[in-house]
Amino acid sequence: MDQITSTPPTSCRVRPPNYGKLITILSIDGGGIRGIIPGVVLHFLESQLQALDGEEARLADYFDVMTGSSTGGLVAAMLTAPNENKQPLYAAKDIAPFYLKHCPKIFPQPRELFGSIGVLLKMLNGPKYDGKYLHRLLRDQLGETKLHEALTNLVIPTFDIKNLQPVIFSTYTIGSQPQLDAKMSDICIGTSAAPTFLPAHHFENKDGNGNLKEFNLIDGGIAADNPTLVAINQVTRQILRKNKDFFPIKPTEYNRLLVISLGAGSNKNEHKYNAKSAAKWGIISWLFHEGSSPLMDAFNQAKDDMVDMHNSVVFEAYQSLDNYLRIEDDQLTGELGSMDAATKKNLEKLIKVGEALLKKPVTRVNPETGDYEPVPNGGTNEDALIRFAKILSEEKRTREHHERGLKGEK
Repeated sequence: MDQITSTPPTSCRVRPPNYGKLITILSIDGGGIRGIIPGVVLHFLESQLQALDGEEARLADYFDVMTGSSTGGLVAAMLTAPNENKQPLYAAKDIAPFYLKHCPKIFPQPRELFGSIGVLLKMLNGPKYDGKYLHRLLRDQLGETKLHEALTNLVIPTFDIKNLQPVIFSTYTIGSQPQLDAKMSDICIGTSAAPTFLPAHHFENKDGNGNLKEFNLIDGGIAADNPTLVAINQVTRQILRKNKDFFPIKPTEYNRLLVISLGAGSNKNEHKYNAKSAAKWGIISWLFHEGSSPLMDAFNQAKDDMVDMHNSVVFEAYQSLDNYLRIEDDQLTGELGSMDAATKKNLEKLIKVGEALLKKPVTRVNPETGDYEPVPNGGTNEDALIRFAKILSEEKRTREHHERGLKGEK
């Protein structure tokens, strides 16, 4: 059980939410190379905050919680890990260039037909990629930085394949579970270890008393490809336990949550599969079918949609739908829907997908059909992010004013 209060990030830049009106959450889905899509969206959001509050503004200044699964966990860590000046290691504008530079080396592409056949044969006996470049990159970028050093509260889900249970690395829980205060690099390697694509990650971590904890981690998407509910759960637990940063906020005050949830795109509307074909599939076809994995596609899409349906209904029930923004593109086709087609051409196309997504109407999932439908008078995603940036800026100013008042400053 968590303690009533938890240890906040040592370098936390965001004032406690009880100083203001809202609890602010940013969530980023998994999706391999498609993480470049939310990267483009985040760049736009951060640029709007900079237009309001100055060029030094960073997303970590505005969100009480940042959460991400798999590739989304990497993005969240990059935006919250401190550099030597206690500033975020990466600005949002750096995310897309990071993907362009490193994804082709993380996911090297076969050069010819025989190369593709060789990859398939290899996947029958091991992961498609050895993960060595990704592991070196994360250890180089994140160094010895530990979870508690995140510049705002960070929540990254993973799944322990040995214990068959989710492991949630959260700055909120390390006060009561110090063994979870692991290196960010290990957490990121674990949450990105997608089955069949990258190897599972084993490591051990000691708490301050020398107690050793073993982890056997695979992809955070196994637990929560869309981690929005995981972050809301972490916040709600703190409210129930009357964490001093949240008190006197009540558990029923859902209207105080402000949530931006970013998908990494999907090809669900490509309608690649059907029951007539699937009825004839064996285990190999369920795992590998015409360059895709029907089982993983169905598994991840189902979880994403269920989370979004839940949030849409609950926020509507609490009359706070305007505080919930889900940005997702479910119209991807071909290689754009791939997790690992890391050619320069495809990555550049994904950037254009992100840019086009900003211009598309705000959509909301229809709980009856699962389809994303335009919100009447909702404007574009760009319009919505501009509105949310103004709210976030105002919330930050409110908290700073309240803090100055408590200190007796003018």
